[in-house]
Amino acid sequence: MPAPVPRQRAIPAVEGGQARAASSTGGPAQAAPAPGALPGQAPPSTSRDTGVGTGVDADRGSDAHHNGVHDDGVHDGTAHAHVSGAAHGNAHNGMAPLTLLVIEDDPAGSLNVPSLLDSGGKPIRIRTARNLTEAERLLTDDVQCILLDLALTAGGRPVAGAEADDELAMLKHVLRLAPRHAVLALTASEDAERGAEAVRVGAQDYLFRDELDGRLLSRAIRYAVERKRSDTAERRLTESKLRAQENARLERGLLPTPLLEGSSLRFAARYRPGRSRALLGGDFYDTVRTPDGTVHAMIGDVCGHGPDEAALGVELRIAWRALTLAGLCGDELLSTLQQVLEHERDNDEIFATLCTVDIAPDGRRAGLCLAGHPAPLISRPALAPARSRAVIGTDDVGTPPLLPPVAELLPYENGGPALGLLPNARWPRRQVELGGEWSLMLYTDGLIEGRTGEGRERLGQDGMVDMVRRQLAQGLRGEDLLRAAVNEARDLNGGELTDDVAVLLLDRVA
Repeated sequence: MPAPVPRQRAIPAVEGGQARAASSTGGPAQAAPAPGALPGQAPPSTSRDTGVGTGVDADRGSDAHHNGVHDDGVHDGTAHAHVSGAAHGNAHNGMAPLTLLVIEDDPAGSLNVPSLLDSGGKPIRIRTARNLTEAERLLTDDVQCILLDLALTAGGRPVAGAEADDELAMLKHVLRLAPRHAVLALTASEDAERGAEAVRVGAQDYLFRDELDGRLLSRAIRYAVERKRSDTAERRLTESKLRAQENARLERGLLPTPLLEGSSLRFAARYRPGRSRALLGGDFYDTVRTPDGTVHAMIGDVCGHGPDEAALGVELRIAWRALTLAGLCGDELLSTLQQVLEHERDNDEIFATLCTVDIAPDGRRAGLCLAGHPAPLISRPALAPARSRAVIGTDDVGTPPLLPPVAELLPYENGGPALGLLPNARWPRRQVELGGEWSLMLYTDGLIEGRTGEGRERLGQDGMVDMVRRQLAQGLRGEDLLRAAVNEARDLNGGELTDDVAVLLLDRVA
């Protein structure tokens, strides 16, 4: 506790605005007692409704309590307190004045809250309640701090059970009543342990009743209000972090885990949502292997970038996996997915593009369906022509050396429309030859729609093919290839890509 400061003198009535000013002839001023005031008691100040604000809105209850009467009719004459100012960092901002609520019921009037002035020299406002019922009525939004006398009794409220023997029952009730307010506990100097326990329960600080003076109380109010704000900000930050962690765990759980057990294909994926601080966007992908050995891969894109689009993408992905494992494929599967989309979307303008590939068990051929989606890119090794071997030479085992892989788009003619655009649409399945060794990359348009400079030119599919060819020539494969592709597309764009980006890679090594 800070060292006690000598008690300030009582404020004369004329300073509190309740007495007539001295006459010009120097005669004494006659003070008019306030309603309900005890004999010899200094009347409450009428200037306490004109304090300087602390940034708290005081629209409620700020105009009706003055001249010793609260806005709900409770008299301040029984308050036994003078408060004529409070301090706060926002005192010069012209906002609502700081309001202090004093809760005490000492009929002898021993509690004397000294005069306080804020850093601007302006008074604060005070409300005084003699019991919790009055306190609840006076606790409006413009009250920022509560001064509670721990000697307060139940004040007519029924107290039973464990609270009957709890010395801090009133404090706990006030903390429940005013969870957003700073609370100062007032106790006797010989009862410091009780004050410390009050802080442990939830008060911001405690003061000794017989050491109460303006400097100490002013500092305590400042500290209590700021500490409460700091605690509230810290709690909200912690809650925000916990929600972010929970959302992150949820979103990670919604990203797919490929089901490729028993397959020789290698899988890699890269995902980057366009939304800031999000893990999941409107793009979605999945890969599963059915009991007959066929590997099914899918990638899709719901139009838009918000959480609703992300949720719809998850629904479509889960539906695709369930339908695929149930044996549906090609047009039948996409027709069913369109029904799911039509039932789950918020409005008729929402659509989704989709690319599905089903790879035969031998890995040499695949079926391709496109629903308004860019065609996949396939890269295959290129052998040196036989006529060049005399110039190029052969390796140690007598096979011609390998040239950089050849990268090209799979055929994309005769694709169908995006899901959700046309009723009763059809999506033809095209058979494509893959070969013995290949790498198949499925992607969403977020990868190809980024710009390639300050102009309006975009990367496009041709630019992406050239980019991947260069990266393959550098020996990049798998995760490294996907990371390089996404990073280069971002660099060419001059910053983060605004659209969601999903890239999936399947490799077969002979």
